[in-house]
Amino acid sequence: MSNALVHIVMRKRNQQKNARLLRITASEGIAESGFVRIGGIEQWVTIRGENRRNPILLFIHGGPGSVYSIFSPLLRSWEKDFTIVQWDQRGAGKTFRRNGKQGSGLLTFDRLVEDGIELSEYLCGKLQQTKLILVGSSVGSLTGIMMAAHRPDLYHAYVGTDQNAPDPEHVGHRLLLEAFRTSGNKKGAELLERMGTDPSTWNSRDVDTRNRLMVKAIRGVPNMITDLIMPSMLSSPEHTMRDMSDMFKGMKFSAEALHEDMVHFDFDKIGYRFELPVFIVQGDSDFITPTATAKAYCGRIDAPYKEFVLIHQAGHLACFSRPQQFYAFLQNKVLPLAVAGEMKQAR
Repeated sequence: MSNALVHIVMRKRNQQKNARLLRITASEGIAESGFVRIGGIEQWVTIRGENRRNPILLFIHGGPGSVYSIFSPLLRSWEKDFTIVQWDQRGAGKTFRRNGKQGSGLLTFDRLVEDGIELSEYLCGKLQQTKLILVGSSVGSLTGIMMAAHRPDLYHAYVGTDQNAPDPEHVGHRLLLEAFRTSGNKKGAELLERMGTDPSTWNSRDVDTRNRLMVKAIRGVPNMITDLIMPSMLSSPEHTMRDMSDMFKGMKFSAEALHEDMVHFDFDKIGYRFELPVFIVQGDSDFITPTATAKAYCGRIDAPYKEFVLIHQAGHLACFSRPQQFYAFLQNKVLPLAVAGEMKQAR
């Protein structure tokens, strides 16, 4: 029986198990999911934590359009120290289901940045805090660095994970081509050779095919589709089968809408100076967003404090494949900054 079929058969049981796991009974706790009007449309936001006075941690999900609210059970232990916010962005998940293509408006990184900043301000007001912790993951790391650059006053720190980065030496292309050849994936190797190394010449269909083949080529670390996304999606007590269908529709819509923004993204235009602490946290075996390029990007950053952190035995989506390692990093490095920041503002 395939891994996917096992999770389908066990779906109801796993949903019930996760519903019990996710139950928050602490008097100061918060467990809210619903639509918030952001950027002129209704957007789905999930807020969870054992104490609403804890530092807020806002995830900017990747994909494009791949919502992270399905991963809440994996981050349950984090909710002891943080109030975790998952946001189904414009064009993604339940937000896409509510608004559809026409209601989503023009989807660009600039629009997502505006939405993200508005949501950040809303969260600070709702939870009566001055700042929050911003976590940008995968494609969300592009939105994340733009938000951090635009409004550093809103954030205790920026944490980039699965961080997209400049790749002038085409490290990602070389690593992936090598992986395709090593695994005997002739179709993937031929596609990559035809696409070439210049992202500005790629079309969205080839990128989608490359991404699907790429996941299969990764060896030695948890597979982000079969080990993370599909099991989490199928076992989420907050998501129906229709929600899952809408997730995939939103991913297709978002990938097409953001394609030009992604392949022409200009890191130099954003700049490398940030007025807040910056952490780049990468799986040691990630070549979807290569560890080497993320480390080089961190080296170029000028910030009051910066640090590059490796998550061991992890590929892409390191915070979900190795949540306890990532949590330990947050506790040791980021939590003290946030607590000290709120105490300073309270004086």
